[in-house]
Amino acid sequence: MQFDIKKIVRPNIEKLKPYSSAKDEYSGEASVLLDANENSLGSPLTKWYNRYPDPYQKEVKAKLAVIKNIPASQIFLGNGSDEIIDLLFRAFCEPGKDNIIICPPTYPMYEVNANINNIEIKSAPLLPDFQLNVAHIEQLVDPNTKIIWICSPNNPTGNSLDRIDIETILNHFNGIVVVDEAYINFSKQKSFVQSLIDYPNLVVLQTLSKAWGLAGLRVGMCFASEAIVGYLNKVKAPYNISLVAQELVLKALEEVGQVNDMIQHIVDMRIALAEVIASMPHVEKVYPSDTNFLLVKIPNASKLYQYLCTKGIIVRDRSSLPNCADSIRITVGNEQENTLLVDAMAEWIDANF
Repeated sequence: MQFDIKKIVRPNIEKLKPYSSAKDEYSGEASVLLDANENSLGSPLTKWYNRYPDPYQKEVKAKLAVIKNIPASQIFLGNGSDEIIDLLFRAFCEPGKDNIIICPPTYPMYEVNANINNIEIKSAPLLPDFQLNVAHIEQLVDPNTKIIWICSPNNPTGNSLDRIDIETILNHFNGIVVVDEAYINFSKQKSFVQSLIDYPNLVVLQTLSKAWGLAGLRVGMCFASEAIVGYLNKVKAPYNISLVAQELVLKALEEVGQVNDMIQHIVDMRIALAEVIASMPHVEKVYPSDTNFLLVKIPNASKLYQYLCTKGIIVRDRSSLPNCADSIRITVGNEQENTLLVDAMAEWIDANF
């Protein structure tokens, strides 16, 4: 099946003339900058921050290109992955006409942004083992289906989705398939980034908020064809990544070894925490996880959640989601936080069973 991006993009976006910033119109070196109406005297912090940042984050992308082994032209950076999710809707889904497919339980921002953009949502819930229901997805696709959203490793279930299922969808769907890999660093599964050469309709999302520990900087990564990246650049805000964020990300990207050590430590703690919680009385299941969190099934999970809140321990009650009844999602903390959690859970179990 031949994928044609021109048939997917919204017609008004295809015709859109994007905002042209001062930095778009001059790309050489200059010492007298009188083009962008900046404050030429500096700022209360430093003269460096009185200038607008690089709108296309070229230095950051060049560094990521080396780390990810992908051309910089196939990288888009957003103000968190949430901005990228919204931009994909705005670029490729016609409000009031098109639809998308989600596979709950999954990351809720796909649904939130679909509603914001007035896009119909079709739902193909995961199977009881939290894998894709490919047959159901196929049944839901119609000529106005523009994007299928897949989160792998999945939030909140923690498991990786079967790669063959995802490839089947990529091979048979003539729209965009987004594979959200926010938690891929904690998994042994192979990223789909290196599969972009095989699938022009593939978009891979990753983030610096999880494994890299930079949630406060709000920098999400999108890897896609040059054509898809080009459309995202058309619709993004001119300066969507601040100068401070770009500086700090560049500094962090020099520390790949330290990040890998942190990832391994978190995975080790995840394994240990899962074993301890699974051994507790009345815990029905600790689901396998390829992430930095655990989904735990226990009777009266909502009451456990409320009890933990009184102890100042905040987890997520996921009991209302499909196939997640009586479940809480627990992020792996540091050693002290994990101990406090386990002790509080043991107290609640002793008092309630």
